[in-house]
Amino acid sequence: MELVRIINSSDEMVLFGESIGRYLKENMVILMEGDLGAGKTTLTKGIAKALGVNRVVNSPTFTILKIYEGNLTLYHMDVYRLNNDSGDEYLEEYFEAGGVTVIEWAHQVSAILPKNFILITISYIDSSTRKITLEVDESIKGNSEYLELLSEVAK
Repeated sequence: MELVRIINSSDEMVLFGESIGRYLKENMVILMEGDLGAGKTTLTKGIAKALGVNRVVNSPTFTILKIYEGNLTLYHMDVYRLNNDSGDEYLEEYFEAGGVTVIEWAHQVSAILPKNFILITISYIDSSTRKITLEVDESIKGNSEYLELLSEVAK
């Protein structure tokens, strides 16, 4: 199942992130892909807001992981500098730690990713406009909560 949205500003990106965040549940994983500066962290800011995070959310590029407490804990990862041979398997523990995990540049650590997730791809249209594609593999058992999320966000 796939949902496509056109976003016209960073404010709109945050609002869309909030609409996604409202439907997230414990142990859900969001994989994010997109070019540098496409809006992955901006979308995560909206997700964090919906989860009740009151701190400033910024990219964990140099720390790999930032943890934000809210109604649900947000585990925000930026794995741009990692790869499948980096020895960072410890990151897997956060996938089932009772919070929500957002992984920017997820393809970099494909070997440790869980089988259940939602994939969000952000593509440039122009300097302020982005195409956002949300995808859930309907054939994978256990993805029903992600399919429900997509249905709710599509409304």
